Amino acid sequence: MTHPGPSKAVPILACAGIGLRAGHHETFVARRPAVGFLEVHSENFFAPGGPLPALLDDLRADYPLSFHGVGLSLGSTDVLDERHLGHLKTLVDRFEPGLVSEHLCWSSLDGVHYNDLLPLPFTEQAIAHCADRIVRVQDALDRQILIENVSAYAGFAESDMPEWVFLVETARRAGCGILLDVNNVFVNAHNAGFDADAYLDAVPGELVREVHLAGHTRAQHADRELLVDTHNRPVAAPVWALYERLIRRIGARPTLIEWDVDLPPLDTLLQEARRADDVLERHPHDRAA
Repeated sequence: MTHPGPSKAVPILACAGIGLRAGHHETFVARRPAVGFLEVHSENFFAPGGPLPALLDDLRADYPLSFHGVGLSLGSTDVLDERHLGHLKTLVDRFEPGLVSEHLCWSSLDGVHYNDLLPLPFTEQAIAHCADRIVRVQDALDRQILIENVSAYAGFAESDMPEWVFLVETARRAGCGILLDVNNVFVNAHNAGFDADAYLDAVPGELVREVHLAGHTRAQHADRELLVDTHNRPVAAPVWALYERLIRRIGARPTLIEWDVDLPPLDTLLQEARRADDVLERHPHDRAA
């Protein structure tokens, strides 16, 4: 089943937004700066009362919202967490975000949850498993969601297709959209030794409903240098180049600047968002997400 999205949601246009984190809440509310949209981690707002839902009630009047999940564990072999899904539905019904997304990964096994977004084997069996669970999530929410490609530092011997084929085929089979994380593509291309341009070129533009940009760091592991998706610094120059190449091909899309740890001043995030807006303004961006 394909879900077109709720009619009451404020659409997120093809502009740049920022991830709103706790360290910036007070400053953001006081200043209410000009930015295209706000994205929050869904799980942080599951509580029905208190200051966080009140914060969204306040900000939604001025900013479109995007909800980005980190805990649904779409690829796990555990039973889909109906309690978690119920909290998400309550949140989505209350705040009617323009976009709802989750990671194409697993983060729990045998009831144990890990503080990480772990990659999947790129196989037909994994596609069928994930697509079925995504359809169930969309049916429960009565709307389409987006799935995000994750960073990885090791692969599975069982994988029998490239990551981009796995991502695209899962999205097509589930009838969902793609949240394309360009930094994760760059990180994985370095770590796994594939061509980042080939990855981006293989993702159909009509499936891409949102783009993420973030910073990464370099780490030495034995005799090998890895890139790590740390979200703690500005977007790197080669990631900006990949982003511009992508937008030139598919047209402008809602673009989110992620910065989760070692938070800089709010103005630094806003500056990164303006840089993304500069790219978007060089290309058509008259379609809502």
